[in-house]
Amino acid sequence: MEIFDIFFNLDVMQRAFPILMRGLLNTLLLGASAIVVGGSLGVLICLVRLYAAKPFRLLATFYIDLLRAIPVLVVLILVYYALPFAGIVFSSFVAATIALSLVLAAYTAEVVRAGIEAVPKGQFEASEALGLSFLTTMRKVVLPQAFRMMIPPLASYCVAIIKDTSLASVVAMDDLLKQATDAQALFANPTPLLLAAAIYAAFLWPLVRFTSWLEQHYKRGYR
Repeated sequence: MEIFDIFFNLDVMQRAFPILMRGLLNTLLLGASAIVVGGSLGVLICLVRLYAAKPFRLLATFYIDLLRAIPVLVVLILVYYALPFAGIVFSSFVAATIALSLVLAAYTAEVVRAGIEAVPKGQFEASEALGLSFLTTMRKVVLPQAFRMMIPPLASYCVAIIKDTSLASVVAMDDLLKQATDAQALFANPTPLLLAAAIYAAFLWPLVRFTSWLEQHYKRGYR
């Protein structure tokens, strides 16, 4: 029974649960902020890569390749610890949002690019023949068709970025993992860490299953 007292202590779970719930709220806010900002930025970067002048296309390509090659933790440390030397200081939440958004934007840009390039060129030619502007063509013709192909990989990246919110504990943000670590120190017991793992699984597992369902759903749609 000693192992249960150490790792599955019910009294510690009960006392630590409210603390972890505060961390979970911060985790969800961080994940939602990163998805909205990173997704929007990724679409913009994709359009620059595909349709801007060559210098801007090269710059966008460099950004995408670089951010996909650098670990999220390194980006987070650079934003939070390196930028203050240049006089740019962010709170832990803002720094984590920026870092996660920058990385997600790079992956989103690649997914959107693949989706747009999969749309038949005849759609672009037909829109041009009808006199539609570029923005109208993208908004009403191209992106709605490309979106079907983009949904499964984008959903996977969103789940991954929510998991990566745990890295925010490195910059002292009170996310779920940071609160669990603090609770572990407070109660001198590792039970809060296992409880945090269970909470992560409780809200991420349905998202993982939903992503798998999307993949199968759109595969049937393609057939």
